Amino acid sequence: MKNLLLLFVLASPLAAQSPTAASLAHQVDAHYNHLQSLQARYTERYQGMGLDRTETGSLTLRKPGRMRWSYDSPAGKLFILDGKNAISYTPGDAQAQRIPEKQLDDLRSPLRFLLGHTELAKELDGLSLTAVNGGYTLSGTPKGMQQRVRSLALTVDSTGTIHTMRIEETDGATTTFTFTDMHENIPTKDSDFIFTPPQGVAIINGAAPI
Repeated sequence: MKNLLLLFVLASPLAAQSPTAASLAHQVDAHYNHLQSLQARYTERYQGMGLDRTETGSLTLRKPGRMRWSYDSPAGKLFILDGKNAISYTPGDAQAQRIPEKQLDDLRSPLRFLLGHTELAKELDGLSLTAVNGGYTLSGTPKGMQQRVRSLALTVDSTGTIHTMRIEETDGATTTFTFTDMHENIPTKDSDFIFTPPQGVAIINGAAPI
């Protein structure tokens, strides 16, 4: 009996260190609620509809509500949130598409987690936690998107930092974002979040980019 009691006492601190889905979701919320800026490298992979496409680039984020996704290829491809609108532009196109940020209910919508706009435990149905490779994966189904998105999975570390985000749609297509070389709370430039169209390029109202 004493040996069993000793084993229980020794194991208890280890068990206490293991997060629950709810506690880790709160840690992620707190991390990004307090984050003011972020720079990182990203890899975006889309698999579905017979396609397997991978794009890479750099991400700059600044609160409130500003992001810049600069793609490596084609050079000059951009996705910008300026605090009010999202603007998507690919070099060679005659138009850049603009959509109000509040209408971004598409695949990029889960990226608002990086801006600290959500509460994971409230926004994901069936929230679950799995330990993976020294980190954790939080997964669930985004509320209000059940007809389009089967699951959203965030792979995070114990500090609540998101390293991978995977969106699986109901048709089986998946989009995975991986973040590396992350630098938090560093100075950013106002110009990073302003889109100046090249000569001859018009900005039009369009659909949310995928």
